[in-house]
Parts: sequence; C-alpha cells; structure tokens
Amino acid sequence: MSTEASKTILSPDYTPSSKEEFMNPVMEEYFRDKLIKWRDDLLSVSSDTIENTLQGDNLQQPDIADRASAETDHALELRTRDRERKLISKINEALTKIADGNYGYCDETGEPIGVARLDARPVATYSLEAQERHERKEKTKRDARE
Repeated sequence: MSTEASKTILSPDYTPSSKEEFMNPVMEEYFRDKLIKWRDDLLSVSSDTIENTLQGDNLQQPDIADRASAETDHALELRTRDRERKLISKINEALTKIADGNYGYCDETGEPIGVARLDARPVATYSLEAQERHERKEKTKRDARE
C-alpha cells in the first residue's frame, strides 16, 4: 500500500543516532520507512476488523448476558479502530512533513525534537520540553473548568 518512493537505501541494521547530522537523508528514510510500515500494519489490522465485524453475528446472541458481552467487545473494538484511524492520520501528516523537509522539528519552537523521542514516537510534533509545557497548560485549563 506504500506509494512513497524511497530515495535512499537503508542498511537493515541502521539505527539513527544523535551523533549524526539531524534529519540527514538516511535518517529521513529510516523514519519514512518506519512510518509507512506502521501505517500498513494498522491498515491491515483495520481491514481484518472490518471483515470480522461484517461477518460476525455475535451481537445476535439469544442470551442477554452473552449479547451484552459481545456488544461491549464490539464497542471496545470500534473505539480502538477509531484511535488507530486518528493515528493513521498523524502518520500521514508526518510523511507529508518528511516530503516537505519539516519532519523532526518542533511545531512550537522549530528546534529538533530529538532522535530518541522520534524513534519512540515517530508522530511526535513537539520537543519533550514543549510537550511538557503543552500538557501543563492543558491540565491547568482542565483544572480551571472543574
């Protein structure tokens, strides 16, 4: 399903390092490849869920407790797929940023996000410090509303 063209060939054992130039072509390709594989995995699981949901008749259980359990499982599965749909959108945004040459830089400060953070969370849009500020600000807003 990946339509993005690879420009740089990656060594299978390549791991980005903070010691190399930030977002050099090899590092960009590493994250592009990682994001595409993640998206493809999510889409594959999503397709399986859709097929199972359409084929399954678990919601037609005669026993009310079994039906309630099946409905709960179904609702949980749909919520999980919705979160994955949102994640796929973030992955697509990250791939666009790679294509534009903006990937890996904080949306707030413009500073590099950091290799370790991106490797752990390739869709990160804030540096660790900016993310912490953002979360404190959101918590303050929530606390003010309560």
